[in-house]
Amino acid sequence: MKKNILVILLLISTSSCGIYSLNGASIPANAKSISVSYFNNQANMINPNLSSTFTEKLKDIFIQQTNLNLIEENGDLAFSGFVSKYEIKPISIQANETAAQNRLTISINVTYESKFEQSNNFTKIFSRYKDYNSSQNLTDIEESLVNEITNEIVEDIFNKSVVNW
Repeated sequence: MKKNILVILLLISTSSCGIYSLNGASIPANAKSISVSYFNNQANMINPNLSSTFTEKLKDIFIQQTNLNLIEENGDLAFSGFVSKYEIKPISIQANETAAQNRLTISINVTYESKFEQSNNFTKIFSRYKDYNSSQNLTDIEESLVNEITNEIVEDIFNKSVVNW
């Protein structure tokens, strides 16, 4: 019985914090729209789906976690940039001079502009990587690696631009 009361009290206390966003987003009060330009792939190595995958994920996080309207251009908050790196390198070299693992690294150059809080504007390179066993065929796992990495980068961009913790 005591556990049930404790759970009810916890639920009531957490639901009473309605003025704070659970994701920690701090959107300027006047901001009503967001625009995300297409992120062209300017990396030396090209993944044909990376630009569209990344661009759509960046749009989706703001649609899902904020009340901003997505518009084509000139949003109150605006993102632009390009894919600057898509690279596969061997790591964990073994005694027989072969790699036990490979590392896929993706870097995205992002420019963020806020019409209302120019002090938060930035241009920054966001980079993440995933390691995988060199015995795996990249074509079999590439899509899942790209999804994992782009999810992390999009989360980093969201946090840098609108989460002020």
